[in-house]
Amino acid sequence: MTAQNSVTTAFISTGIPGLDNVLGGGLTKERLYLLEGDPGSGKTTMALQFLIEGARLGETVLYITLAENNIELHAVADAHGFQMDGVQVHEVIPEESLLDPSEQYTVLHPSEVELSETNSLILGMIEKLNPSRVVLDSLSELQLLSGSALRYRRHVLALKQYFAKRSCTALLLDDKTAIRGDQQVRSIAHGVITLQHTDSEYGAERRVVRVLKYRGISFRRGPHDYSIITGGIVVYPRIIAAETRELTPRTKVRSGIEELDALLGGGIEAGSSTLVSGPPGTGKSTLAVQFVKAITDQGDKAAMFLFEESFNTLLNRCYGVGINLRDPHDAGLLTIHQIDPAELSPGEFTHAVCRAADAGAKVVVIDSLNGYLNAMPEARFLTTHLHEVLTYLGQRGVVTFLIGVQQGIVGAMTTGIDISYMADNVLILRYFEARGAVQKAISVFKKRGGAHETTLRRFGITSSGIEVGPVLDNFQGILTGVPALINGEQDVVVLAQQP
Repeated sequence: MTAQNSVTTAFISTGIPGLDNVLGGGLTKERLYLLEGDPGSGKTTMALQFLIEGARLGETVLYITLAENNIELHAVADAHGFQMDGVQVHEVIPEESLLDPSEQYTVLHPSEVELSETNSLILGMIEKLNPSRVVLDSLSELQLLSGSALRYRRHVLALKQYFAKRSCTALLLDDKTAIRGDQQVRSIAHGVITLQHTDSEYGAERRVVRVLKYRGISFRRGPHDYSIITGGIVVYPRIIAAETRELTPRTKVRSGIEELDALLGGGIEAGSSTLVSGPPGTGKSTLAVQFVKAITDQGDKAAMFLFEESFNTLLNRCYGVGINLRDPHDAGLLTIHQIDPAELSPGEFTHAVCRAADAGAKVVVIDSLNGYLNAMPEARFLTTHLHEVLTYLGQRGVVTFLIGVQQGIVGAMTTGIDISYMADNVLILRYFEARGAVQKAISVFKKRGGAHETTLRRFGITSSGIEVGPVLDNFQGILTGVPALINGEQDVVVLAQQP
C-alpha cells in the first residue's frame, strides 16, 4: 500500500481526447470523481473508455457493477468495438434467491445486512487485485441500501479514504434514479462531470457534457457537445478563440478572374471572412467555388461544408460551368462535407470546421447560413458559435466564405440571419431587368482589409465560368429593383415587380 500523491499536475487520460481537453489535461491521479447523468446519457461507455485506456497502458483496472452483469457490459463493449482485454469486471448483484418470500428479511432492515455484504464483496475484490483505476456502477444502488442520507454520506467518505490509501483513481457513476441526494457526493468528490441530453422536436437529441467541479484545476467551463458513435464517446470542446491568437501575414488570395480581383481591390485578404449575399440563383456558391478552384490550382487545400446541396450535385453543377472540382478532390486538396440536417450539434460542426483549418485548408466555404440555422433550429447562441469559428479561422489565415440567401428577387430583400457586422467583407449579387432580359449585378459593400471598387458591375455565369463585365454606369437605382437608364436614349426601363 502506497501513500496518495500530493501532486495536482499528475494527470491520467480518460481515453477521450476531447474530454481530456475540457479537463485541462485529464484526471488528477489517485482522486475520487463523480460521473453523473440520466440513463442513456453514456456513462457506462465513458467509464469503459476510461478503464480501457488504463489497461492499454498496462495498469490493473476494475469495473465493479451493482446493476449490469458481465454479459451486458461486454455487449456494450462489442457494440463499440472495444477490446476488453485487461479489464476486470466484478459483479455485485443480488441473487435470484431474493425473489423467494422465505428469503426476505423480517427482523433486520435490508440496509443493515445487504449494505454490509455488498461492501465486503467490493473491498474483497479491490484487496485482491489492487487496481490503479476503479469504476463503481452505480451509486444509486448504494444510496438505496444505505437507507439514510447520513449513512450514505459516511459510506462514500469511507470509500474515498479507502481508495486514496490504495493510490487508486476511482470513478463513481450515478444515474440519478434514487432519492435526491446529489449534493452529498458532489461535495465529497474531487471532480464532478455531468452528462445531459435534451430531446428535440425533430432529429437527434443534443448531448452536452459539463465539468461542474474540479479542485485545483483550471478546466474549460461551460457546456460542450458530445456524441455517442460506434467507437465510443466523442467530446467537442467549446472553441475559445482568444486561446489561439497568433499573428499571420496578410497576403491576398486571388480568384483568377482579373475583373473580379480588380473589383475586390486585388483579391481577398488571408484571414478574413466574406459574406456573399443575394437571392437564389444569382451565383453565390459558384463565386465562392471560384476561389476554391484558384487556391487548389496553387496546390493549397480548401474545404467546403454543404448544408443544402449534395456532393454529387455540386461536382456536376460546377463542371457544367467550367469549374472542375473532381480533380482537386481526388488529389486530396479539397474536402467536401455534406451536412445531414437535424443530425449535427453546433459543437460538432465547429469542431469539423476547425479541424479542416488545422489540416491546412486555406479557403473554407460554409454554404449556406440559412441551412446552418435550419439544421440546428433549437440550438441557442448560433451566432456566438459562428463568431468563435470565424475568429479561429481568421487567426490561422484562412479565407472564409459564408453564403447568405436573401428572400425575394428584386427590391427590398431580407435574410434569416444578419451577420454582416461579423464579416470582414460583404459581396452583394442582385437581379435587374434591362431591355427585356434578366441581368445580374455584383458589388462590394464592405471590405475591411483595404480599398475596393465602389461600382456595380455586370455579373454572369456561362459554360466557360464566371464573367465579370463592365461597370453599369448607364443605370441608376439597380439596388432598389427599379433602375433608370440614363444613357440619354431612353428615360425609364420598366422592371418586373417583386412577387
